[in-house]
Amino acid sequence: MAETLLSDKNPLLKEVRRAAARGSLTSDGLAVAEGFHLLEEALRSRCEIAVVIAAETVRATVETHVGGLKKTRVAAVSEGVFADLATTETPQGVIALVRPPAWTLTQLVRGKPLVVVLDGVQDPHNLGACLRSADACGALAVVVPKDRAAHLSPVVRKVAAGAAESVPLVTVTNLVRTLKLLKEGDLWVTGADADADKTAAEVDFTGGTVLVMGAEGSGLRHLTRQTCDHMVRLPQLGSVESLNVSVAAGMLLYEAVRQRSKK
Repeated sequence: MAETLLSDKNPLLKEVRRAAARGSLTSDGLAVAEGFHLLEEALRSRCEIAVVIAAETVRATVETHVGGLKKTRVAAVSEGVFADLATTETPQGVIALVRPPAWTLTQLVRGKPLVVVLDGVQDPHNLGACLRSADACGALAVVVPKDRAAHLSPVVRKVAAGAAESVPLVTVTNLVRTLKLLKEGDLWVTGADADADKTAAEVDFTGGTVLVMGAEGSGLRHLTRQTCDHMVRLPQLGSVESLNVSVAAGMLLYEAVRQRSKK
């Protein structure tokens, strides 16, 4: 359903600005996704798209994309208002408000899933890259704590290149308690540490597996480390002290894929 041109003072636009600035959801629980690519990924993944805010110049194209969705509104804004609203470099005149699927911990312990846990990763680019690697490696979900961590934002969705629509990002209040619940569901929890005695290849990732990555710089918190069943490192032959968290996550995920492909 198309709407008339919205003014800069429209409450919907103010809400989107606040959500994008916080890197969080709107008060209605909607995530902000910018660009035609992310809109198409949301459509492909059958996510609920509540509203699409479109620059007036691309309004007709947007309406063609979402024309079959009866519950999706298309709200047009002027080029100036849109430029002020967008937070990524190439929004393409499109901002979609998407409702992420609701996930519970019980859904993470079915079968032998591969789950990624990020312990306080705050850089949205790292979170987006981790989501992309998780999607590529068939991970069931990425889990992050509610506080002191990056969450879904336009930047995260842009870096994830569609993975934020296919891999659930599960936010939990207490990360250590969550890890214990996952362990009770017969998942083995493995933390990453550059100084660990074992390499990733020495730990079995063929069963239900949780890979825990620490924050940029500080690594895993003490209680998180104590909760892990194993600590592993990635072999490094160069002079740098540690790998970027998203790079390390990708390498561990592909080690899990390597092991699982042999079963």
